[in-house]
Amino acid sequence: MASVALLSNPRSTGNRALLPRVREYCAAHPDIFHYEVEEVDQIGEAIRTIAMVSPRVIAINGGDGTVQAALTEIYSGGHFDGPLPPVAVLPNGKTNLIALDLGAAGDPIRALERVVELVGSGRIEDHVIERQLIALDRGSERPVLGMFLGGAYLADVMLYCRNRIYPLGLPNGLSHFLAALLGLIAIIFGLGGGRLPPKPQPLTVSLIRQGELKGKFSLLIVTTLEKLLLSIRTSDSPGTSGHMKLLAVDRSVGALFRMLGATWRGTLGQKPLEGVHFQQGDEIRIEGEQSNVILDGEIFEAKNGRPIILTSTQPVPFLRLAA
Repeated sequence: MASVALLSNPRSTGNRALLPRVREYCAAHPDIFHYEVEEVDQIGEAIRTIAMVSPRVIAINGGDGTVQAALTEIYSGGHFDGPLPPVAVLPNGKTNLIALDLGAAGDPIRALERVVELVGSGRIEDHVIERQLIALDRGSERPVLGMFLGGAYLADVMLYCRNRIYPLGLPNGLSHFLAALLGLIAIIFGLGGGRLPPKPQPLTVSLIRQGELKGKFSLLIVTTLEKLLLSIRTSDSPGTSGHMKLLAVDRSVGALFRMLGATWRGTLGQKPLEGVHFQQGDEIRIEGEQSNVILDGEIFEAKNGRPIILTSTQPVPFLRLAA
């Protein structure tokens, strides 16, 4: 039985320089079972092997896409007998939204040391929190699981950043700021395409029992995380699990700045704002004319007549690394 099972993706951006340090640390701690994958489609076999060593904690060292694939296997693969071990996410990759929500920031080695420290102290239970996952149903294959979905114009800007800004070799923070700035300029002046992100396409977002939203949106987020982009909190009670949270902002300068102002004041979601929709639901359907959504780094397309269906899973245990 291993104390910690560590799953690493060497092809994750952050691991290109980090992995030698990770290997050195694991070599000095034989109670860590370290499994490396070269391709995402190897993660199923990796989780099956990890389940055989019955770890007390599973740590994931990779970007959000690696985390998404691992969570899908851990929850849906049927590899574990009994309760699932808590999952720790090391800060890595480009965005680290899941790791940040779970209190992991900065040096991934320090985060791994924190995992080992908590396991050795016998106080794991004090740091276990539960989160529901988002199950994205594509209609034919096993649902894909994740924790953060971006859609509408937000997805367009994220893809623009990935395809046009990241290749410039700028620091991640500067790349994200530049992409957001150009996206904001495009919204203000009604521009799109060419050197700017494309113009948003119409979407229909349906929530069971809460009705339907139709139009063009500058921001569409569905998540079970407590913290979104721009430090937006989705729960007043940290550590609690809840339904999927939906934030949709109409494609207008006024609605966007009302949302940003409420975010800055810490009042977003507390009272109605024109053009800003903040709701919770058990099932969400997204349908549009070839509109992209991104679930933890993986791209999916919502088409008319073939909606993307999102449902929430039962709570899954995670290890919160913050003190």
